[in-house]
Amino acid sequence: MTFDQSSKFQHTQNNLTIKGTRDGLLVKFSDGKWDNLKNSLLSHLKNQKNFLTGARLSLDVGNIIIEESEIVALIEQISEFGIKLWALISDSPTTIKNAQSLGLATRLSMPKIDKPSSVPLQSVTLGEEAILIHKTLRSGNRIIFHGHVIVIGDVNPGAEIFAGGNIIVWGKLRGTVHAGAQGDNSAIVCALDLSPTQLRIADKISIAPSQKNIPKPEIARLVDNRVIAETWDF
Repeated sequence: MTFDQSSKFQHTQNNLTIKGTRDGLLVKFSDGKWDNLKNSLLSHLKNQKNFLTGARLSLDVGNIIIEESEIVALIEQISEFGIKLWALISDSPTTIKNAQSLGLATRLSMPKIDKPSSVPLQSVTLGEEAILIHKTLRSGNRIIFHGHVIVIGDVNPGAEIFAGGNIIVWGKLRGTVHAGAQGDNSAIVCALDLSPTQLRIADKISIAPSQKNIPKPEIARLVDNRVIAETWDF
């Protein structure tokens, strides 16, 4: 769901202003306690969920300091309404740092990137946002990202990955993973050894069998609303 930048859609309620922009919904908070502002936002989104499902949401929280755990909780709560948080704008360095650690944008306008003059525009293929993690994820590690997640290393039991897109593990996958966490039924999970504690794609959950044959690269995807694992030929 997108809103044109020229849209006159705007709504003000309980110390927050919601308006449509070219990038989706922009919510701007006035001063107040985070818990109160968050509850006002969730109440509004719940009442409008049929209209707002699929929307991209950016928040402008001003000077309010929001901890990383509070951002994670908000992401999970608004995802229940089919809404994706992609940006958190703030005047607080602490809030900005916490947002960036979760892969969120911290400004709406991106810097202009000059196109290389030696490469014809028609030969450039734009990709999708992804995060690369070059280490083993151990128990207690938790990764939440709105795009794709690529891990070069193992994902141990007790580690968790939540991705809006695909999850690719160049190693052993033993932890809990959720691909297509915002409802993308086309998302996939790949690993050199696919033995997760729990694997979820969109709203479908699969539990790995207790015993497997010799480990081999596998890819999991939704087929007829079921999670199916097949040999990963790459």
